[in-house]
Amino acid sequence: MSIRRLPSELINRIAAGEVVERPASALKELIENGLDAGARQLSIRLAAGGLELIEVADDGSGMGPDDVRLALERHATSKLPGDVIDRVVSFGFRGEALPSIASVSRLTIESRPAGADGWRIAIDHGAEAGEGPAALPPGTRVRVEGLFDKVPARRKFLRSPRAEYAACLDVVKRLAMARADVAFTLDHDGRRILSLQPSDPPARVAALLSHELDRHGIGIDAARDGLGLTGVISLPTFNRGLADQQYLFVNARPVKDRLLVGALRAAYRDLIARDRHPIAALFLSVPLEDVDINVHPAKTEVRFRDPAAVRGLIVGGLRRALDEAGQRSAAREQAAAPVMWTSGATYDATFDRHPLEGGGPAKPEDWVPAFAGMTNLAEATRLFASAPAARAEAATAPVPSFPLGVARGQVAATYIVAEAEDGLVIVDQHAAHERLVLERMRAAREGGAVARQALLIPDVVELDEPDCDRIEAAADDLGALGLEVERFGPTAVLVRAVPAALGGTDASRLLADVAAELAELGEALSLRDKLDLVAATIACHGSVRAGRILSVAEMNALLREMEVTPRSGQCNHGRPTWVKLGSGEIEKLFGRK
Repeated sequence: MSIRRLPSELINRIAAGEVVERPASALKELIENGLDAGARQLSIRLAAGGLELIEVADDGSGMGPDDVRLALERHATSKLPGDVIDRVVSFGFRGEALPSIASVSRLTIESRPAGADGWRIAIDHGAEAGEGPAALPPGTRVRVEGLFDKVPARRKFLRSPRAEYAACLDVVKRLAMARADVAFTLDHDGRRILSLQPSDPPARVAALLSHELDRHGIGIDAARDGLGLTGVISLPTFNRGLADQQYLFVNARPVKDRLLVGALRAAYRDLIARDRHPIAALFLSVPLEDVDINVHPAKTEVRFRDPAAVRGLIVGGLRRALDEAGQRSAAREQAAAPVMWTSGATYDATFDRHPLEGGGPAKPEDWVPAFAGMTNLAEATRLFASAPAARAEAATAPVPSFPLGVARGQVAATYIVAEAEDGLVIVDQHAAHERLVLERMRAAREGGAVARQALLIPDVVELDEPDCDRIEAAADDLGALGLEVERFGPTAVLVRAVPAALGGTDASRLLADVAAELAELGEALSLRDKLDLVAATIACHGSVRAGRILSVAEMNALLREMEVTPRSGQCNHGRPTWVKLGSGEIEKLFGRK
């Protein structure tokens, strides 16, 4: 078959396959156009998840008739400053979005600059469908109807309206976070979904993600070597089963980048269960010459000149913030349930008098008013025939000013009950001690070389040549972690020693995991993860178990160590180690408030 030039209609449909994957892709391009036009307010309307209708109206600069026509031509853009492709500050710049969308839908674009008349152009799946004057406020309004109606091969791969709506909502949220200074409204099938007024970034993030981030979030503000990082992340104990509330931005551009996601995951290593995910909105600022945004047609991926520096900033900045909030836990403040009073109950004033107020030991007779419904005194006496399954220390001295208070007793040989100045603290003794043991082990490991176990006969591990190259380049770092390796030909690596904690491990599988991590993130995280996992397992088995009776001195020692240990608010599996019931909540329980 001879080479031929493709017709423009087919070229546009091919471009649409790259740029317009689903309604959310078209919506993203239209919102970005409005933001690049200087809009201060965006109104978005959807029908059937965008399958039937997508409408975006902005109050930006608007366009005259000639510019409207030009905007519908391929590779026509006002966003690229000269020929400098590496210093783009706008969202879009390829000039493909509008003609690509118009080739697979019925598109109507209306625009009006301030002080001029409006103009309207309609396109039906790539064919002109008329143009003329239009009445609208200054700005631009774009309607996209019947997306892929005449392209059944694409239409059948779209998901249900509900799923497409969820993707559109995610796009709106990401762009609304990126531009907190712009007002957004979103209507779906005639129902108002979002109404956001201009605000500062933290308030916008909290409005879009979870209002509880005000209590369970940690602010991020870090900088290093010309790079900046701001945003908010959740406490490890305030997490989700899905990673659907992680929003990453580079120079205010929403991206989905494996490097950034991997760095976020690494920052929460050993702080959160492997099947749980933190909530995060991170804004990374990078000099324009150090980031390439022209690596994906939809501009959802970027490439950094120094990915190691970017990753180091994210991991270091987040770990530092998490360490500073180490004693905090999302479950620390528990709301008390309202008292369920029994209707018609008879109250006896003598019930207010505690049996010990008389100075002598408590007698069952003193509690008769509390058990008036019982048939006889003997039945009430049997309730106290055995000792209570808990211990307590008399609260005779004032409560010292400690964050976690002072121990008053132990319940079910598992939970420490402590009295603080502002409430009651309950500590899971096993979960708390598990974290303390792990942190001690980690400090000892970081204080010197990791103990290693030399292999009597070195293992020869066969790998692909690129993987061998990565392993060889990282040999010094791996040696510091206890894994001694040596290049052994083009496609093999010699393993001479492994970390003692991983003694008996499969060297081939270990090295393959390390090579995969190096390929993805540039650092042997899998080995660190394995060491931390082993340390966490040892800490779990070597810590105070549930069911062990502790003395008051032991309980207080545990509380004091928790107060000075990083990340003590959660155990090695991401569960909270302590909760607090505030004084006000306790009063509500007893109807005093």
